[in-house]
Amino acid sequence: MKAIQITEYVKGPEDLKVVELPTPTPKPNEYLIAIHASATNFFDLLQIRGKYQHQPPLPWVAGSEFSGVVLKAPTSLPGGQTPKYKPGDRVFGASQGGYATHIVCTEERLRLMPKGWSFFDAAGLFVTGPTSYAGLVVRAGIKKGDWVLIHAAAGGVGLAAVQIAKAYGATVIATAGSQRKMDVARSFGADYAIDYRKSDWPEQVKKLTPKGRGVDIVYDPVGLIAQSMKCTAWNGRLLVVGFAAGDIEKMATNRILLKNVSVVGIHWGMYATNEPEMVDVVWDGMFELMNSGKYRGTCFTDQEYVGLESVPAALKALGGRASWGKVVVKVPHEGQSKI
Repeated sequence: MKAIQITEYVKGPEDLKVVELPTPTPKPNEYLIAIHASATNFFDLLQIRGKYQHQPPLPWVAGSEFSGVVLKAPTSLPGGQTPKYKPGDRVFGASQGGYATHIVCTEERLRLMPKGWSFFDAAGLFVTGPTSYAGLVVRAGIKKGDWVLIHAAAGGVGLAAVQIAKAYGATVIATAGSQRKMDVARSFGADYAIDYRKSDWPEQVKKLTPKGRGVDIVYDPVGLIAQSMKCTAWNGRLLVVGFAAGDIEKMATNRILLKNVSVVGIHWGMYATNEPEMVDVVWDGMFELMNSGKYRGTCFTDQEYVGLESVPAALKALGGRASWGKVVVKVPHEGQSKI
């Protein structure tokens, strides 16, 4: 198989190389999958530099999120269970080693692709969709009529959050750092878009809400909780999703008390360990939205990336913040068209 293997940590994506490796042999409880598309993530950039909290022992294959076709199903599952997926099934998932033509992984790391979805769109679904759904629905209790402020709304989790909030009957105020990204957020359903490079954005947000009361929910993958409190309503919920800005915020807890708000976190990756019963609940909710046409793929389409050789350029686009949504690389196979 072809893969981007890490034998030593690199300075940046331009140092990544595609190599030929033996196709992995699945363990009795694993699937073998032919990858047709692979999505990029910020943690991939950290991992190839040796800066992520989860670093596999060298050497390892980079990448995580993917979509593809099952080639082999497990021969032995715990308790004699029958495998959920069979050879030929179109699946998407996430497991170490997504920048390759083939991958092995266990059943809980996979889902069947939604009906009518392409490999391209499905590749960027496994992490962002459920993060935003669990954040807004499970943790923040979104309901019809809520006003929701979504930061970095043109990013992968941001565009997921915009669509989920709209599906639940909320009014969405999106923030983004360029006119192009504000336009993208609107095209996915945001009612309003504000440039958060302008220092008065909290005042602009507040003015849009009924009687200037502020928003009910703040969805923050950036690190703007303290500033967002200026435009949060009484009983508001502020959702800590991530720290894309780089700095981890310090909170003045007296303001949480005075404004009568809740600050809650969402760590989707740990649900399988700490609250496994919620995983299927969240995915069932996501599939309901996808099957009813209320949620679509969020892939960056301004530029196309085809073949594993284009992973460095895709990661550069992601890291340089010029992209929006999910930056996905198509992975053609021998005899298959590159279209």
